[in-house]
Amino acid sequence: MQVTETLAEGLKRELKVVIPASDLASRLDTYLEDLKGKVQIRGFRPGKVPMAHMKRMYGRQATAEILNEMITETTRSVVEERNEKPALQPEIDLPEGDAEAILEGSADIAYTMSYDILPEFEIIDFKTVQIERPVVEISDEEVDEQIAQIAENNKPFAEKDGAAEDGDRVQMSYVGKLDGEPFEGGADENGQLVIGSKQFIPGFEEQLVGLKAGDEKTIEVSFPEDYPAKHLAGKPVTFDIVVKAVEAPGEVTIDDEFAKGLGLEGLDKLKEIIRGQIESQYGAMTRQKVKRQLLDKLDEVYTFDLPERLVESEFDQVWRQVEADMQREGKSFDDEDANEEETRAEYRKIAERRVRLGLVLSEVGERNEVKVGDEEVQKALYERVRQFPGQEKEVFEYYRSNPQALASLQAPLYEEKVVDYILELADVTDKTVTKDELMAEDEADETA
Repeated sequence: MQVTETLAEGLKRELKVVIPASDLASRLDTYLEDLKGKVQIRGFRPGKVPMAHMKRMYGRQATAEILNEMITETTRSVVEERNEKPALQPEIDLPEGDAEAILEGSADIAYTMSYDILPEFEIIDFKTVQIERPVVEISDEEVDEQIAQIAENNKPFAEKDGAAEDGDRVQMSYVGKLDGEPFEGGADENGQLVIGSKQFIPGFEEQLVGLKAGDEKTIEVSFPEDYPAKHLAGKPVTFDIVVKAVEAPGEVTIDDEFAKGLGLEGLDKLKEIIRGQIESQYGAMTRQKVKRQLLDKLDEVYTFDLPERLVESEFDQVWRQVEADMQREGKSFDDEDANEEETRAEYRKIAERRVRLGLVLSEVGERNEVKVGDEEVQKALYERVRQFPGQEKEVFEYYRSNPQALASLQAPLYEEKVVDYILELADVTDKTVTKDELMAEDEADETA
C-alpha cells in the first residue's frame, strides 16, 4: 500500500492511497476458496467447483464486497499510523471509471481520502474561571401563595338555582363551528368552565354570565391571531352551548384537614413539599444561568480553528430546524422582516459556537475520564419511552437497536457531567436575586 499526502492545510488533510491489484486478487482467491466449500452447485461435488467457475458466478459481487472492506480497513489504518483524529468519517473518492477496472481486476485500487482533523488546544486552569450563581431565597409568603392557589383549584362547588356569575362553574355541552360547519376539537358533551379563569379563548367566558341551567345560547368569538392551530388563528367562530348546571364556589380552609384531603399527613407536610417544588424549579433556572455563564466564558477563552465539515454539519442541522419552525408557523423571512443571508450568517456563528464548545467539553471529559454509566443511560431511555404512551415497546426497541439514537440520549448526560466537573473546580460565588431577576430571559439566553 502506498500513501501520498496531497494536502495539509490548516485542519484539512487529503491523501492518495494506492493498493496493488494483487492484494485484492489474493483476498478474492481466499474468499472464493472458502466459499466453494460451502456452496452447492449443480454438476459439481461440494468443494470441487473450479476456481474459474466460482469467479464467473461470484467474482464480481465478492470483489465489490472485498473492495469496500479493504477501503474501510486501509482508511482506518492510515489514520491510526498518522496518529490523527478526524473530526468526521473521511470522505472517499474512488473515480467511477477506476471502480469498473478494479472490479474487472485490471487496475490497482487508487482512491483519495479527505478529512478535517480535530484541532489541538490547551485546557485552561478552571480555578481561574469566576462564576456568579444567582440564588433566590424562598419566603414563607411564596409558599403560602402556592398553597392558596392549590386551595383555589380544589375548592368545592355546589349547584345553585340562579344565573351564572363571575367565579361560578358552568357545566355545559357545546359545539364549535367555523363558517357554519363543526371543526375538529371544538365539541364537548361534558364541558365545564369557571367564569373568570381565562381557560377558554377571549370573549367566551363573559358570555356565560347570566345563563341558567337549561339555557341555550350561540356564542360568537374569534380565535387569537397567534392561536397554534393555523386554520383557526384569527378566525371568527360560533359555539352552540347548552347549560346543564350552574355551580357556586364554596369556601376552603387551609388547615391540617385540607392537607389530609390531598393525601398528606398535615399542613406542615404540604408546606414542606411545596417549598421543595419551588426550590427544584428555581434550582433548574439557576443551573441554566450558571451553565450559560460557564459556556460564555469558555467561548471567550477558546478561539482555535474549527473543522469546516463539522461546522457545516452542525449548521445544516440548525438551519433545518429553523426552516421547519418557520414552516410549521406558516412564516417566511419577509414576514419576519429579516434578510435570509444575514440570518444564515447569524446561525452559522451559533453553529461555530456549538462546535467549539463541544470540542472543548469533549476534550475536558476525555482527559479527566468523565464517564456516563449504563444505569444513567437506561434511566434516560426509560424517561424517553414514557413520553410515548401506548408506543413504549416500539420506542424502546428503536433505541436499543439503534446505537446512534442511543448515543443521542447519552450525549447530553455526558455534557452535563463535564459541566459539573468544571464547576467543581471553578470559583463559584452565590448572589441573592429576586424571583423576577432569576426568571428574566435576555436575548442571549434565548439564542443559547
